[in-house]
Amino acid sequence: MRKAIIALLGVFCLASFVACNNYETYGDKKEKERKAIKRFLSDSAIVVIDEATFHKNGDVTDTAKNEFVYLDNSGVYMQIVHRGCGTPIADGEQTDLLVRFLEICLMDSTALYNDTHPYEVDVLNITRSGGTYTGSFTEGLMMSTYGYNGAAFGAAQGFLVEFPYINVGRPRTAEDHVAKVRLIVPHSQGHTIASNYVYPYYYEFSFQRKIDL
Repeated sequence: MRKAIIALLGVFCLASFVACNNYETYGDKKEKERKAIKRFLSDSAIVVIDEATFHKNGDVTDTAKNEFVYLDNSGVYMQIVHRGCGTPIADGEQTDLLVRFLEICLMDSTALYNDTHPYEVDVLNITRSGGTYTGSFTEGLMMSTYGYNGAAFGAAQGFLVEFPYINVGRPRTAEDHVAKVRLIVPHSQGHTIASNYVYPYYYEFSFQRKIDL
């Protein structure tokens, strides 16, 4: 009996040792996230500029140089591909935007996107109050993936950092472009999955007004 108990204790201790070795702290996960972002920046030949340089250059990023600006307050990396036709969202305005996107998890390369079919489009209801932007996805893949029982999905704060710098409208000529941005969003600024697992994500977003003004 004693031998059996000792044997069981030995197995338990071994299992506990393995479990302890496999346990990741929040700090461990953040370090993995940092390395994943650093690797993505390197592999994608991204040139990171600071906010002072970004503002000095007129709040634009040079896509020919593959520039992304690092936003200090959020930790998001942002590239403005097209500032967009139309006008900025006005202070106090609430409006619906049509959104196409590509989402890639930098930890496991899983992807979610709605940018390959002309009739698949998400709707983002967005509000501006001073310098604060809030929004919810009310239709589409973001809502059905990250919403709850068909409810609207509140847009993560990292999805909205570009709005002070872009216009939203609807193209009227062949030369007009809808607003398009690329983002690298850390877990702290991402959706629930990103936050829970400490996963960073890469995004491409394009926006246009649902209703032409």
